[in-house]
Amino acid sequence: MNAATTNLAVSLVAMQLARKIPFEDPQVLTWVRIAYVVVQAVVLGTYYYVSMKTKEPGKLVTTTNRDYDLTEVSKLVRGAYIGLAMMAFLHGYMKYTQPLFIQALMGIKNLYDAKPVAIYVLGKPAEGDLKRPFKSGGGFMGAAGGEPQTDKAAIDEAEKRIGKKEE
Repeated sequence: MNAATTNLAVSLVAMQLARKIPFEDPQVLTWVRIAYVVVQAVVLGTYYYVSMKTKEPGKLVTTTNRDYDLTEVSKLVRGAYIGLAMMAFLHGYMKYTQPLFIQALMGIKNLYDAKPVAIYVLGKPAEGDLKRPFKSGGGFMGAAGGEPQTDKAAIDEAEKRIGKKEE
């Protein structure tokens, strides 16, 4: 099952669970707010930890593994900040409460799905789905596109068009 499908499934389950939570109770709402903030702090802290772990030089491809991984972590952090901004608007301004619960669950799920986290925190080897450059999860139901071509024919063609890379 790809990431988009699991995101949809987790969202649907979370929405059903959120309907059962009495958000009108100030104590419950406070605990949900605390849980959301804790999850976001864990997510951002984990991304920071991963960015600190990516200091080893790595082998040069077009970029180093380190620079590639830091770019990927930067994308993840940017996504977390966008989610925080959206939640500040939805909860702070619009007074919606259910998204706090749903986004807390999605934050944990997205953290688990992040490929740099799998390599640097969970200690999985950088092979298969974790081989660089990472393959994007694609769209809904696995519609992928725009993957970097790393086969020899594509590299040879790029070297002819652009010029050979200095080793």
